[in-house]
Amino acid sequence: MALKDTEIGATAGVRREDDEVVRSGGGKGEIFADLMERRISRRGLLKAGAASAAGALVLTVPGVGNFPAEAQGASMKPGTIKFTPIAPQPVDSQQIVLSEGHTWAPLLRWGDPIRHDAPEFDPENQTPEAQAQQFGYNCDYIGFHSLPFVPGRASKRGLLWVNHEYTNEELMFAGYEFGNPTPGQVNIGLAAHGGTIVELSRDANGIMYVDMRSEYNRRITGTTPMRLSGPAAEHEWVTTQDDPYAQTVLGTLNNCAGGITPWGTVLTCEENFHQYFGNLQNLDSDDPRYDVHDRYGLPEEDSERLWERFHPRFNIAVEPNEAFRFGWVVEIDPYNPEQTPVKRTAMGRFRHEGATFGYSPSGRVTFYSGDDAQFEYVYKFVSDNAWDRSKRGMNQNLLDEGVLYVATFNDDGSGEWLPLIYGEGPLTEENGFTSQGDVMIKTREAGDALGATKMDRPEDIQQNPVNKKVYIACTNNSRRGVDDNPGVDEANPRPENVNGHIIELTETDDDAVSTTFTWDIFILCGLPGDPSTYFAGFPKENVSPIAAPDNVNFDIDGNLWISTDGQPRPIGYADALHAVPTSGAERGNLQQFLAVVAGSECASFDFTDDNRNLFVAVQHPGEGGTIEEPVSTWPHDETGYARPTVIQVWADDGRKVGGGDVPARFKR
Repeated sequence: MALKDTEIGATAGVRREDDEVVRSGGGKGEIFADLMERRISRRGLLKAGAASAAGALVLTVPGVGNFPAEAQGASMKPGTIKFTPIAPQPVDSQQIVLSEGHTWAPLLRWGDPIRHDAPEFDPENQTPEAQAQQFGYNCDYIGFHSLPFVPGRASKRGLLWVNHEYTNEELMFAGYEFGNPTPGQVNIGLAAHGGTIVELSRDANGIMYVDMRSEYNRRITGTTPMRLSGPAAEHEWVTTQDDPYAQTVLGTLNNCAGGITPWGTVLTCEENFHQYFGNLQNLDSDDPRYDVHDRYGLPEEDSERLWERFHPRFNIAVEPNEAFRFGWVVEIDPYNPEQTPVKRTAMGRFRHEGATFGYSPSGRVTFYSGDDAQFEYVYKFVSDNAWDRSKRGMNQNLLDEGVLYVATFNDDGSGEWLPLIYGEGPLTEENGFTSQGDVMIKTREAGDALGATKMDRPEDIQQNPVNKKVYIACTNNSRRGVDDNPGVDEANPRPENVNGHIIELTETDDDAVSTTFTWDIFILCGLPGDPSTYFAGFPKENVSPIAAPDNVNFDIDGNLWISTDGQPRPIGYADALHAVPTSGAERGNLQQFLAVVAGSECASFDFTDDNRNLFVAVQHPGEGGTIEEPVSTWPHDETGYARPTVIQVWADDGRKVGGGDVPARFKR
């Protein structure tokens, strides 16, 4: 879903974290054991059994082989989850493996036509025009919207939004030459970015299918016209030679995670936009834009994708402002095919990982986001005004007026949300900020100035609709405490954190607009036999291994579901989907539900409102190989190509995915 950690290296076709300069200091700090000992004595965080290592017993799960107990939990049924966990799968697995009593099928594959009149997929003769009418590449964030718009009630029909984060040209084009793309390949790549909206209906067997004649079906691409709104929309840095009044931005890029608003729109988030722009070295280093581009990781020389060879807007030497038009949250109305997407600049500019809704009794709305890079920050946006429950769609405009906050996590388990408001604290002209729009364009620098807590790649952040706590996935950070990089702290307690962790945050009064909170470590990921792992105090010998937590979501019962991106490297197992109760006797009993295939990540997932269908994005299957030397050709269809695919999962007994009866309100 996001850039892999630095240790992955520079293998062709594999993404890697860039070596951007870390601008704030900090020593190596205390070692993990010292921090945990202090937490135990102060707050009683760990419970009996949390520090025990598993034995060497080998357990068997029917149909998936034998794995040592230090790598998996017992074959038990969690009390509030009710599914039979699977064993972790090898990294070269060529098939989806999931809990017994469930079935999966592909729903949307790269290149599938999304309308009845769209061209059929022909990977050997692909064109940009055809790709713009077909399902895009590298499916990521998934959001299910009921149809009609009655959240929590109707699931037999719905609209499915899917992000298309980036492209693997070596898996799209036979004979692709690294470092020498053709204009046609670049333009197909542009058309394969963005997102897809399709209408789904459920058949008599409970299986969803795409309505190919729906008026709602459409593609958003890297060239779709969009507009800017909010405080940065008037800033001189978002104007370009081709668009001197900043009226139209072409496309959205690197759409990773996202969210759904209570008024029915999609928020799709631009993450690693830096990789599309090249030649920063040709901008005068005294130009104030230089340092901002550098802080966001734009490369000195060629971009990773070399699009600037054919599209001057991606060449910083030609158009130094185009990059300021990316890195935003984009709002799209899936119910209105004629709507122009809007980039909401009041929500800040950074490598956005999600924009998920938080509840407030006041009616004001909150959206949580992580900046997915090592030592970056956790944010939330709070609207000035309450949302109108009688309205849906883009006419709310609540995301243009509000306050963006950045988080500080204190060692005593408390925390504050610090406002990023021009003229307050250090965010003044004397410190290089000239307006509120300037603060939003330079969100990272504003977080630096306020002294926010530098996190281990904060990715998806979501509020549990049942217990109202907020869960933050920190994927990993191999540079924590290394050389001159910041050391450990209570919120990031492990040096060289290759496994990642999850934080549980409680807003004051369970109100998402609060400016204070408390927090705990919920899970310290890794192999259960690793003494540094922790599963909310649950006995570790009974849980599944997990690493690189990426996307999170919740089922009807408030169980936390976690997908992974990068699990193979630190613990040697295929990326996966896990579930864990967040309360009760089973709190912390993390179990694996599904495993994806070689080269892929379990990028994102979402449920229908009644939890009878689960959609999972299997992103970049076969990554690390090429068409000529494949790592995988999953989903093993007639094309012979590896194809990023959204699959759907359902319970064979027609009940909820993961087990249990569908609530009565969905049976009306």
